[in-house]
Amino acid sequence: MKSNCSTLLARNVRAALFTLMLGGISSITPLQAAEPEVALHEYHIPAGSLSQVLSHFAAEAGIMLSGDASLADGISSQGLQGRYSVQSGLDALLKGSGLQVEYRGDTRYSIIQMPAKENVLPEVQVTAALEKEKAWSPVQGYVAKRSATGSKTDTPIIETPQSVSVVTKDFIKAIGAQTLKEGMAYTPGVNIAPYGPDSRYDWIALRGVDAYSPGFYQDGLQWRNSGNFALWRVENYGTERLEILRGPSSVLYGQNSAGGMINVVSKRPTETPIKEIQVQLGNFQRRQIAGDFSGALNEDGSVLYRITGLVRDAELPRQHMDDDHMFIAPSLTIKPSDKTTLTLMSQYMHSQAGVFAGALPEQGSLVRTPAGGKLSYDTFVGDKKFNRFDQKQWYVGYLLEHQFNDQWAFRQNARYSEIDLDYWQVFGGDYRTVNATPADPDNYRYLTRSMTGSPEKVKAFTIDNQIEDRFQLGNWQHTILFGLDYQHVKDNYQSYSDSAPELDLQAPDLSQAIPVGSPIADVRVKLAQTGFYLQDQIKWDDHWVATLGGRYDEAKIKQEELVSSGAQQFTDHKFTGRAGLVYLADNGLAPYVSYSESFVPTATLDPVTLKSFKPETGRQYEVGLRYQPVGRREIYSAAIFDLRRNDFITYDPVSFSPRQVGGIQVRGLELEMHTQPLENMSLVTAYTYTPKVEITKSSDPSQVGTPAIATPEHTLAVWSDYRFNSGVKIGLGARFNGMTRGNYDTASEKIPSYTLLDALVGYDLRHWNLAFNVRNLTDKEYVANCNFGSCYYGEPRRATLTATYRW
Repeated sequence: MKSNCSTLLARNVRAALFTLMLGGISSITPLQAAEPEVALHEYHIPAGSLSQVLSHFAAEAGIMLSGDASLADGISSQGLQGRYSVQSGLDALLKGSGLQVEYRGDTRYSIIQMPAKENVLPEVQVTAALEKEKAWSPVQGYVAKRSATGSKTDTPIIETPQSVSVVTKDFIKAIGAQTLKEGMAYTPGVNIAPYGPDSRYDWIALRGVDAYSPGFYQDGLQWRNSGNFALWRVENYGTERLEILRGPSSVLYGQNSAGGMINVVSKRPTETPIKEIQVQLGNFQRRQIAGDFSGALNEDGSVLYRITGLVRDAELPRQHMDDDHMFIAPSLTIKPSDKTTLTLMSQYMHSQAGVFAGALPEQGSLVRTPAGGKLSYDTFVGDKKFNRFDQKQWYVGYLLEHQFNDQWAFRQNARYSEIDLDYWQVFGGDYRTVNATPADPDNYRYLTRSMTGSPEKVKAFTIDNQIEDRFQLGNWQHTILFGLDYQHVKDNYQSYSDSAPELDLQAPDLSQAIPVGSPIADVRVKLAQTGFYLQDQIKWDDHWVATLGGRYDEAKIKQEELVSSGAQQFTDHKFTGRAGLVYLADNGLAPYVSYSESFVPTATLDPVTLKSFKPETGRQYEVGLRYQPVGRREIYSAAIFDLRRNDFITYDPVSFSPRQVGGIQVRGLELEMHTQPLENMSLVTAYTYTPKVEITKSSDPSQVGTPAIATPEHTLAVWSDYRFNSGVKIGLGARFNGMTRGNYDTASEKIPSYTLLDALVGYDLRHWNLAFNVRNLTDKEYVANCNFGSCYYGEPRRATLTATYRW
């Protein structure tokens, strides 16, 4: 995926002024490069922020700029009109700014600080907040300093008393991530493959808790998952940033997993023109063309547009099954005044693919069969013609903000969406025993199989209303947020399940006739949630920040089952809260402490009372420390946490009746670092230490002391890249996952640890950017997880070559 910002810096530099660089740039020794031949060019660049104007100039001149982004913060420029050479144009733009340009050879230039004696500001205007990063804006490079996911207000991350990670589109592009979960591979506390590779959707776990339900978020609004297969799919090319809030978060969002939440920030219209065409080729017959266009539709910039889209023709890693994809996302921003902004958002996606997911018997994958056999890494036990995942999804919505004055603001975000899914799959079971001799290879030749299917239709509406009040009482600065949100989801689906013809593993027939009978369930589900929340962010003495919040929710579930003619209706009410305290030291350190809660309703009936069980709950204590060096694009964080998931449903191993006695405790340490140890070099590190992930209470005594989701005690991910002055960029990443014993410790042997390598080689040339990415560089074969006698192989090697042209 291509980023507007990083692109516009390192290559044609159009949306942002500076690339990644060490903060102390003023100490750089100038390179002794010969000046280029003088050529004059006509420029008509309008006034704007210095960053925008320089980006515009660089794009037209075909040069690459680098420098410390903070140097241009808050500086405006009158633009450039007339004929100039590159050097004279840059000198004119920087005149009076206290900055100067250095020629570094070829088409590369650097912006640096002038010596102190030359720092005069006669012809520029300084406005403190102009064009600075916002919680929803593009980010230059890999380091975001603001986010709204943890507060629903535009808040510095360093003032948020809970673990928040932001994955920028530049970083998504650099590591070659093709899916949402791959974009979080270098984020602490995230397990991106609890069940191995899965082409259907992004199944992940946060802090040892399954994040499959109740769903992810996009632009702060939930994609509600009712527990079936129709989940909203995210396209990375349309994503500005991924934000991960770890730990309970119901105080702002209502029902949510105790492990945390993921919020996708969409690309939005920009004032800086964007014109990008991208072509991508890869293994598994991947051929993709994409485009991203944005800019103003009128002279005063009060109407902005953006159109992002792609078309892909590809295959899944097994049996040449289709993996075709079409995506388009038009959006329009209207600014009728300097106090009101309305952004109209829309999106359409159509995925036509087979299914690459499923497990293999533990004997033959994790361990050899008693006959000494092993299933090959590319074993496929489905049916290449029957397996199908055809999903159409679309939405329309808007983001409205009105600033009444410096104190009061109103925001309303709303969205209507639909998903239409046609899903069918054959999956493997266990070996069919032929005789009573365990060592006979014939006992591991035939595999039983089953089929499943789920035609599904989802319609959803969600709206979030916010009133923000910023005021000061003495030395106390308050940001109070009043919120009222509502969501309504209708999910209609049929479930099919039956046996399928067995598979001869020595002579596999992967295109058999698969019988489809009548549905075993025909369900109509209606989900509704209304929540009122109140939050106060209090800052005093310029060092202390307290966050207090509370929320009251009403959640309703109505379910009809047409096959059995049954119907159920449940209503739950729940209050959740959060409290946190941050201390902002002058040296950039920020220790914090917090407490947060979550809840998730359940539709399971208590067999004794014949009423639904009360909601599952979560709570977390977290103590952390952040460090953000002043004036540098770096951030470091550490957090220790104690998370409890309570009142979840477990089943008696004898009667199989449900009981609400489940409890899980997770304790851990997370370290995250985004830094620049050298000029033009970036380093991202994520380490997670999870010594305790275990069930503390269950109706099944054998589960106590085991993890519901296998979670390694140690995980470590490190990515670093370096950009040479010639325009060449190289990157290398390593992802280590420690040993586990599978879900509920059910694996017969330890699942070995593994390390995967990712690599990047790129080149910038005027308007062009070339990037060659490889994930799982060595094509390592490994077992990702095991679950009750079945195991999941890991991801195969994937390579992509991407060519991007901007003008």
